[in-house]
Amino acid sequence: MGDWLKSIIVNLAISAEEFQRLYEGSAKTVFAHSIDGRSIRFPANILRPYVRHSGIRGTFQIDFDDENRFQAISRLG
Repeated sequence: MGDWLKSIIVNLAISAEEFQRLYEGSAKTVFAHSIDGRSIRFPANILRPYVRHSGIRGTFQIDFDDENRFQAISRLG
């Protein structure tokens, strides 16, 4: 199928306490809506490098391969 990556952009605002519950709890996935209205569910642990004392805030690009497997995440703003 090739090496083409699909991307989705999401705005996230997750408090530190909420992220801690997500990461340690039974539900370890984040559900969000992209800026173009699509729904996405992804593992909370991919956000770990972006956790600050106040939680996670910002715009992120999440890249997937042609089989919808997670490839990379980057903070856009």
